[in-house]
Amino acid sequence: MIANRQLGTPKLQPILKWAGGKRWFVTNHSEHLNIDFDRYIEPFAGSCAVYFHCQPDKAILADANPELINVYNTLRSDWKKVYAKLVEHNRRHSKQYYYHIRASRPRTKHTQAARFIYLNRTCWNGLYRVNRNGQFNVPIGTKSSAILDTDDFESVHHLLQSADIRCADFRETIFEARRGDLLFVDPPYTVRHNLNGFVKYNETLFSWADQVDLCAAVKAAKSRGATLLMTNANHPSIKELYGDEFEIDVVSRYSSISSSNQSRSSFEELIIR
Repeated sequence: MIANRQLGTPKLQPILKWAGGKRWFVTNHSEHLNIDFDRYIEPFAGSCAVYFHCQPDKAILADANPELINVYNTLRSDWKKVYAKLVEHNRRHSKQYYYHIRASRPRTKHTQAARFIYLNRTCWNGLYRVNRNGQFNVPIGTKSSAILDTDDFESVHHLLQSADIRCADFRETIFEARRGDLLFVDPPYTVRHNLNGFVKYNETLFSWADQVDLCAAVKAAKSRGATLLMTNANHPSIKELYGDEFEIDVVSRYSSISSSNQSRSSFEELIIR
């Protein structure tokens, strides 16, 4: 069994910024990824930071967000069309142009993907949020460019060739996990008493009942022989859910831990194995 591609393979950076993304995790806690596996499964794809770090030979990448999944599917099929349109967006970028594109409804898959990446890179803090009508409504941010020095769309395209990319509920995806699979799970950080930072936003997307269902799903996957690696909120309700069957570590989002108890609690998360 192999955990990732050959040693020395250049690491790929995520093409998207995502609330709760795991760039900090692969930068500061990559030792937790020294796991042998045959297939990588991620039911909450987001920015796929861990996937791009590991570069597995076989993967299932899933998410309930159809626009996000379209980005990965389209980069896999025709990255050049997506990138060419993104370059055009970058050339025309301005406040007026941002809101024009935000209100637009592109018809083709590659123009939809380019719009998504452009808005993600130029909106406020890379946040993905929609209104009740499903319309993206995040204001413009401070970034002046939609093209990054780390962009390597061609390598992303090649890596995604071996991935099964799906728009799916996490329950459906986790149900497929078996012996030989590494199940990396990074759900929205909803807690029982809704004391986390994205209270209202997370509760709409992922309720406490969903957290309970998730726990049951990963316990079933564990019983089928799958290996679990999860990140979640450092909160007593989450520890209570998982503490009886899994190892739990508390890690900092950054390489050093603050001396302030309040700061530590704000920037600590759980690794559940």
